[in-house]
Amino acid sequence: MSQIDPITMWTVIAGLAIGSFGLRFVFIGLVGDRPLPGWLLRHLRYTAVAILPALIAPLVAWPQATGGQPDVPRMSAAAVALAAGYWSKNVLVAIFSGAATLYGLLYLLG
Repeated sequence: MSQIDPITMWTVIAGLAIGSFGLRFVFIGLVGDRPLPGWLLRHLRYTAVAILPALIAPLVAWPQATGGQPDVPRMSAAAVALAAGYWSKNVLVAIFSGAATLYGLLYLLG
């Protein structure tokens, strides 16, 4: 693996820091003392719900542990977590039921 050029690395780090600060400053510094419009608040409610599937979907569809091939334990755990979350309307129940299914099937199937 080759080394990245230090100038390039620090330029990327500085750019990400400025972008991250700017994004936060818009909401905290510029808009923080005013109420947000209703349509924006309605859309922001779903941000947290969208984050978890976005983080988990690649780990289920292309798991690195199996060389990118989907397998039964991960697909089953995703299905159980989806069903548990749908019926219970509780994120923690979905997370723990999916984790229990994944580790249980990995233990049983080797």
